[in-house]
Amino acid sequence: MPVRILVVDDHEVVRQGIRTILSARPEWEICGEAVNGQEAVELAAELEPDLVIIDIDMPVLNGLAAVRQILRHRPQTKVLFFTVHDSEQMLKDIYATGAHGCLSKDKGSQDLIRVIRELFEKNTKPSSSDARAHA
Repeated sequence: MPVRILVVDDHEVVRQGIRTILSARPEWEICGEAVNGQEAVELAAELEPDLVIIDIDMPVLNGLAAVRQILRHRPQTKVLFFTVHDSEQMLKDIYATGAHGCLSKDKGSQDLIRVIRELFEKNTKPSSSDARAHA
């Protein structure tokens, strides 16, 4: 049974890129896409994804607030922030939500694939520095 992934970003090109990268892998399935944090919360409850890939800056409800709500209702869901933010404070805020990882949008597709694999194969937080946000 494939890992079900919900992609959340307000930029269509980012969602499309993630979908293209991950859809090529039979072990992963994009079960839905959301364009804002509120939609992410609603779709996570409806679709019950195994993983949510989410940005911080979004309309209606930001990614940090959305993740807190998602994990309150679905603590078994893994969360990977995919963002441009790299400050130490922002990383603290990200991990304070209960998120499992954070990857900078400037990383390549192989980094995204590797971090997702680490989340599910080792069932732990990615250990490399690539799992942190970098400017």
